[in-house]
Amino acid sequence: MDTVLFTAWSYDVTLLEGIAATTALVAVYLGTTGKRIMWPWWVISSSLYAIWFYQYEYYASMATQFIFIAFGIWGWFGWGPRGADPASIPWRYRAIGLAAFAAAWIAFTPYLQSVGAVYIWSDTLGLLGSALAQFAMVKEKWENWLVWLVVNVVLTVQFWLGESYFTSIVYLIFTGMAILGLVRWYRRAHTPSPAL
Repeated sequence: MDTVLFTAWSYDVTLLEGIAATTALVAVYLGTTGKRIMWPWWVISSSLYAIWFYQYEYYASMATQFIFIAFGIWGWFGWGPRGADPASIPWRYRAIGLAAFAAAWIAFTPYLQSVGAVYIWSDTLGLLGSALAQFAMVKEKWENWLVWLVVNVVLTVQFWLGESYFTSIVYLIFTGMAILGLVRWYRRAHTPSPAL
């Protein structure tokens, strides 16, 4: 899996990273459509990325992949056969979620520093933000895409600064897909269902 597929900007893209990126892009695109088939793709890409992130010492990003795998299994069984039926998160839960996220971000960051993570604050934001977004996605809430948007922008910059250029570009594409998912899910959540 360490075979080099191609080199871009003096950066070697391995077979592992290439396959992980491809399966992740398929998973995220399917997520924007709300199709249930997204979840197996998510589990496969997360398994591959866990290995890649470990190799590059992005420990929080590696841990995030195990969260994705668990949520992928939950999502597969939690969504109906027709896929997601997006709805809104009540305002009070949004406030509680943001407060809990901020407290966890501040509390968890010293741990990553102690294990030698590369980018402490952004990696922690990626870990916790991804877990929050994934939870909201499993619960079929359109706001998950707002969280993904923030996480993807931060991680695009982090990976670029870490000279993981290919993964940075993948996260830039994820950012565009988050906008697409936000538009699609928001419309579905705010469009009345036809009477049966």
